[in-house]
Amino acid sequence: MATRWKNKVGLVAWILLFTFGLSGTLSGVFHGSEYLQRDYFQTQRFDDQLSQFTDYLNLFELNNPGKEEMKKEITVTDDEVNEYRYRYGELPVQIADIQDQYEGKIQDALANRNNELANIYTAERDEKIKDITNNFKNDEYVREKIIKEKEQEIDEYFRNLESHRPEFTRLNTEFKYYLKDTATGEVFTNLTAVTDRNVDEWINSRNTLFIRSYPTAEQGYLSTGEQMNYWGYNETVDSFAKNRMFEGKIAVAKATAGASSIIRSYNGYQEKQRIFFIYALSSVIALGISIYLYKKIPLSQLVAGEKWQGAYNLIPIDVSVISLTFFGLFTLTLLTMNEVNGSPPVFIKETLFHAIGTALLVAITAVQGFFLWQRIMNGCGLKEEWRNSLLCRVYRGIKDAFLIRSVGIQVLIVLLLVFAFGAGIVIVGIEPRVLLVYAPVCLVIGLPMIYFIARSTGYFNRIVGHTGELVQGNLEPDLPVKGKSPLAHLAQHINALKHGVKTSQREQAKSERLKTELITNVSHDLRTPLTSVITYTELLKTPGLAEEDREAYIQIIDRKAKRLKVLIDDLFEASKMASGSIELVKDRVDLVQLLQQALAEHNETMSKSTLQIRVSKPDKPLYALVDGQKLWRVFDNLLVNIFKYSLENTRVYISAKALPDKAVIVFKNVAKYELGEDVDELFERFKRGDASRHTEGSGLGLAIAKSIVDLHGGSLEIEVDGDLFKTTVSLNTLD
Repeated sequence: MATRWKNKVGLVAWILLFTFGLSGTLSGVFHGSEYLQRDYFQTQRFDDQLSQFTDYLNLFELNNPGKEEMKKEITVTDDEVNEYRYRYGELPVQIADIQDQYEGKIQDALANRNNELANIYTAERDEKIKDITNNFKNDEYVREKIIKEKEQEIDEYFRNLESHRPEFTRLNTEFKYYLKDTATGEVFTNLTAVTDRNVDEWINSRNTLFIRSYPTAEQGYLSTGEQMNYWGYNETVDSFAKNRMFEGKIAVAKATAGASSIIRSYNGYQEKQRIFFIYALSSVIALGISIYLYKKIPLSQLVAGEKWQGAYNLIPIDVSVISLTFFGLFTLTLLTMNEVNGSPPVFIKETLFHAIGTALLVAITAVQGFFLWQRIMNGCGLKEEWRNSLLCRVYRGIKDAFLIRSVGIQVLIVLLLVFAFGAGIVIVGIEPRVLLVYAPVCLVIGLPMIYFIARSTGYFNRIVGHTGELVQGNLEPDLPVKGKSPLAHLAQHINALKHGVKTSQREQAKSERLKTELITNVSHDLRTPLTSVITYTELLKTPGLAEEDREAYIQIIDRKAKRLKVLIDDLFEASKMASGSIELVKDRVDLVQLLQQALAEHNETMSKSTLQIRVSKPDKPLYALVDGQKLWRVFDNLLVNIFKYSLENTRVYISAKALPDKAVIVFKNVAKYELGEDVDELFERFKRGDASRHTEGSGLGLAIAKSIVDLHGGSLEIEVDGDLFKTTVSLNTLD
């Protein structure tokens, strides 16, 4: 416990040391140029003070002809007369404007039966019309008005100038100057009894701290410029400005009357320089020590922790980067804000508070950086991190919202309308008159929108409730399908899904029934020959059995064993066919010839049968890419079924014909037994047309045949019309 506490104290001390060092170093980098000057008079701040003084000196002394003198020299040109005359348009336009201004006032006064006020407005109107008319008749009349305007501008300029005189007076006591017009030789100075001969005795390095001599190498002579009004362009005032050049000196004396802000700034700058250099040097040393300690002491182990790292990894990567960037920039800004201000004790106190406050931000930033680095190096990869970022989630959310474009557009419209109505409430609160427009809009758009949202929400709730019932197995009546909205399509799909579930349940019940029948049939078909084998084997064990009986029993056992082998082989082959694990050896085969071979194999059976076989086939071969041996098995199984289950003394029709890209072979016979309606079950294994199972057969013939045809990409279909049994085999042919 004590060791852990000691480590935490050491970590806090290191952060404070590092923060102090980094803050001082960055402050030195960003603010060092301010304190690297020789003295205060080389700084930008003093240059601004000197520029302000020369500007005031120009306005009050060097370039100030005097108010009355300026008024005497006012001139008015013909262009100025025309500009004043047509300032507001032609004479008819100006008269019409004046009449429009007073027409409403006069009519209101007359409406209120205030004839006196109406007469006053009429007199004012007529006076203005008369004045405007004189402007277009008499040039001297206009000149007098322009002169009055210019005199007002001059008065305004001097009023503004006098408002700055206190500042000029203050600067005039802090700066000493001796300037002479290079053209006229006129001297301007605030020193007494100073001439060209003794000016160096008053302004020299012994009794001044700063001297600026004109002309300078960079600026040349001191120029008054061609503008007098520094607070905005004024053509009247600036027309009296004269660009005069001055030579001489401007200085700051060592001893000035009263308190001098320049002297205070000069002394303060020197003190700040000393503090700055001490602060910068100590910061560099502190930063070096903190870096040394970081390399020697595993401080990162004090920060590391699977618990906190795991929690940090839950934050999306882009949020982590933005947070680190924000804290980093904010911390960097604070680190550079510790400037040298005030006396040493004040600066030390401010630096201490600044270091403590900034250290917390440095710690937060460093911990975030450490966790982010560990996450990148040991995480699931930048691609996966980016996939789980907040920006990607938002993008995927927006993309998913527009998977069905109509839904996305409707949601967007609703959001925009909600925002617009919310903004409208704020606007109505600011300007109640807008309610006259806002209220009808709410009625026309807002109420239908609320109805639409409520109806869609109710419909959605019904769909959710219906799906909940489906999950529980309750197949309720179909959902109503209203319109062509996405919710209507969803309801339609749920209805279709429900019907599919019902069909699946029926198929499942059928499958269970067929499975039970399959087990029963397999048991019956295998048990019958097996029982015979066992029975006759026991009979063979009878003592004194006649040789004649023994031979008969052996033949029966042999026949039943072969029957059992055929059943097992057929079952095995049917299973292979159903699983698709059988391999086909395809070749170019003539289907007509293959059918003839299958019929030839049954010539003996046909000759003994009472059936009449009718075969029709095309004259041309029907070539297909098939496994000849497997397809022969299909024809053989179908022919075996015909001979076993056809009614005696009936006809059997076998036909082969060519269709576009397809060959169709049809077998038709009259069934001996009643087949029922569900003919598809005849394709099931061990399903036989002879339900009483009086005939021999495995019940696998059609199942094997269908599997073989399906593996060839063809189809085998059965149709029953009463006792007429029809089997159709369709296969793709070659060109």
